[in-house]
Amino acid sequence: MLQLSSAGKRFGQKLLFEDVNWLITPDERTGLVGGNGTGKSTLLKILAGQETLDYGELTSVKGMTIGYLPQDGLVMSGKTVFEECLSVFDHLRALEREAEEITHVLSTADPKSREYLSAADRYSDIADHLHVHDIYTLDSQVGAVLGGLGFSTEDWERRTEEFSGGWQMRIALAKLLLQKPSLLLLDEPTNHLDLESRNWLENYLHDYPNAFIMISHDRYFLDVTVNKTIEIWNKRMHVYHGNYEKYLVQKDERRTQLMNAYKNQRDRIDALEAFINRFRYQATKAKQVQSRIKELEKIERIEVPEEEATIHFTIPQPPASGRTVIEVSNLSKYYPTPDGGEKKILEDVSFQIDRGDRIALVGANGAGKSTLIRMLSNLEPPTSGEIKLGHNVLADYFAQDQYKTLDPNSQMLEDICGIAPTVPVVELRSLLGCFMFSGDDVYKNLGVLSGGERNRYAMAKMLVSPANMLLLDEPTNHLDLRAKDVLLEAIANFTGTVLFVSHDRYFIDGLATRVFEVEDHRVHIYPGNYEDYLWRKSGGPEKVSTSLSTSLKTAPVAPAVPEPVAEPVKAVAPVKRLNPIKLKHLEDEMQKAEETIPVLEEKIAAAESALGAYRTAEDAVREAAELDRLRKEHEDLMVRWEDLGTQLQAQRE
Repeated sequence: MLQLSSAGKRFGQKLLFEDVNWLITPDERTGLVGGNGTGKSTLLKILAGQETLDYGELTSVKGMTIGYLPQDGLVMSGKTVFEECLSVFDHLRALEREAEEITHVLSTADPKSREYLSAADRYSDIADHLHVHDIYTLDSQVGAVLGGLGFSTEDWERRTEEFSGGWQMRIALAKLLLQKPSLLLLDEPTNHLDLESRNWLENYLHDYPNAFIMISHDRYFLDVTVNKTIEIWNKRMHVYHGNYEKYLVQKDERRTQLMNAYKNQRDRIDALEAFINRFRYQATKAKQVQSRIKELEKIERIEVPEEEATIHFTIPQPPASGRTVIEVSNLSKYYPTPDGGEKKILEDVSFQIDRGDRIALVGANGAGKSTLIRMLSNLEPPTSGEIKLGHNVLADYFAQDQYKTLDPNSQMLEDICGIAPTVPVVELRSLLGCFMFSGDDVYKNLGVLSGGERNRYAMAKMLVSPANMLLLDEPTNHLDLRAKDVLLEAIANFTGTVLFVSHDRYFIDGLATRVFEVEDHRVHIYPGNYEDYLWRKSGGPEKVSTSLSTSLKTAPVAPAVPEPVAEPVKAVAPVKRLNPIKLKHLEDEMQKAEETIPVLEEKIAAAESALGAYRTAEDAVREAAELDRLRKEHEDLMVRWEDLGTQLQAQRE
């Protein structure tokens, strides 16, 4: 469908990539990954025809269509949202009008005339084309896509120029999805989407009938949408079959193979050079020396580029707070409307946050997540109700536009060193490198950075001197996969309390111990991470009522077979307490299970590896049986671990 042959591209004096050969097929579902500045976005622009190659060529089949979504910069005006999206079908509307005109020709022309036969053929072609594109459901197609991307029915009739840049990009994405081009090129399509819209887009792309290639820094999104991963690394294109998770495994294996080959080659080169140097001036060895010199010259040297170092940054641990960090009672928030009325955001919300909680705040755009987190930060007063901070609680708030609080005249490295004088400069520079500030970037004044760059710096700055209660509104925006991993690991090891808003599924799953969902002006509480939240939403155990004032601390719970449940309960039945000896026995058994599970997982991995190295049929049968036994033991222990966690949770509430 589309082919790159010996393709190369430079950016000034810098070579981005070269010798790229890529045949893009009609069933392409590819994720394009690589470090910042390696040329991913440039390659998409080349495929879209917006940039040209410096080397090689790009060829395409006749009749193919390409749709390209950049990261930002698209602005629409002059139409309503619905009209703008419906405009992608203007060519179909034109064909429909042509078909109506042809019917008049057919009704007046002689059926035996050439004019009639030509009109009939054209009418048949148009009818087939309109049938394929389902001309009678265009309005419903537009409505389905707009609804999936988070536009309410009231938004459909609003003018496009009324929407912000993020929503403008949603409109552009909606138009591309409705067009269904032969090849869809998406550069960070999830940047401006909330979780619900991302989930919808995942399902849409799963059923997309044509090819697509995307760049994304959302690991979960890549895992569930692509079946091939292409990495631009060391100025070359490397192909991995599978999603992002499989790519990581294969990349590690490929790196190991490369290092082994490099070591073997170096050993051979060293041996040849040692022989040549030893016998170079001995006439009796002249023939052997010349033979080894020729062999040495023919060796194509394996190059091992420097790998980006993995940074493990530990947040300086803050002073401990009291057990209760925040207690919210009967909280309500209303905004006045132009007509003199009130817009309800939150109503009669009560909950408690305890020390060590890591809470993900989720909900549709406009549900009130940012409003709630601003009220908890004391930046916005509630209409009614009370927010009470616990003993020794020091809260710090990271906003989506945190960059506005920075001093534009401060130099980056001096500024971060000033707030963390005890942290070595080398460690601070490594941290800034993770957030995409390297080389001379660290000497720039903050005022010359873009909004996204300043937000990244603000996040790095907060990590070096955190409070014991972090309130984070979209901390993963503008971060690449490497920076997200650093942030995730740092917060996971943080001993304080965290409440955060994020649209990154992988980040939420790796961090959250509870999920607070803002919906219908209330806050609904779910134990566990985002996967657990989705399971309970789809019919798992009843969600915890927000009317409870106690904090619900839970052990991790793995999804089981969902059972039908009634409406969410408003109270929790009393739990019969165990005697202390029985409780201690449960805790000991829980600890033993947690120690045994990783041991079993290591044994399973070793058994799988042994089974992959075939020796004899008898060995294969024996190893397969042992692997089945280990897996069954692991499964039984996981079930018991979940049961113990449920029992202990009930006793501690």
